[in-house]
Amino acid sequence: MALSIRNLQFLDWRDINLTIGDGEVVCLLGESGSGKSLLLRAIADLIVSQGVIELEGAERSSVSSLEWRRKVGYLPAEIFWWEDSVRAHFLNPPSNQSLGSLRLSRDCLDWSPNRLSMGERQRLGILRMLDREPAYLLLDEPTANLDETNSSLAENRLLAYIRERGKGALWVSHSSEQAGRVGDRTLQMKDGAPRELMGEPGKAEA
Repeated sequence: MALSIRNLQFLDWRDINLTIGDGEVVCLLGESGSGKSLLLRAIADLIVSQGVIELEGAERSSVSSLEWRRKVGYLPAEIFWWEDSVRAHFLNPPSNQSLGSLRLSRDCLDWSPNRLSMGERQRLGILRMLDREPAYLLLDEPTANLDETNSSLAENRLLAYIRERGKGALWVSHSSEQAGRVGDRTLQMKDGAPRELMGEPGKAEA
């Protein structure tokens, strides 16, 4: 079932309405400060908001914040680490195949997070989020710190999860080219609300 957002209000943003269908990737573009990241945080119940948000027929208000965040996987632009080792952040440490798909070595699971580069943090952050098997994904520039090759691998990994599970995603990006590659629809944050872009929407290849 869809992720449905009705009359969402938070901070200075009002009456936001958005529906993301199962298996659908909705890309969100917009200038810095337009509210893209704040919208993701509001949906994830990380900032105070009002309105109705439903996922798989259940309202956000009917479950605890912790349970909601298990259902809606939020990947922030800056990945935080708090345990002494990378491995300790996972419920189920990623397989060699999963690590290899993002050009990560098995050894990195035993490293201190302080040893990780920005790109390694971002790629491991993707695997950490998917480890929780969320129903929907809220992605805040998930490839911002990656080179072209690693960005492509990360896109493929996220799209594979979405297709395999039949789930959806709200994907914030600063790149219209990326939106064209991965998105089924492209919106632009303008005047305090996400609005459909004119012209052909982005469409990910099957």
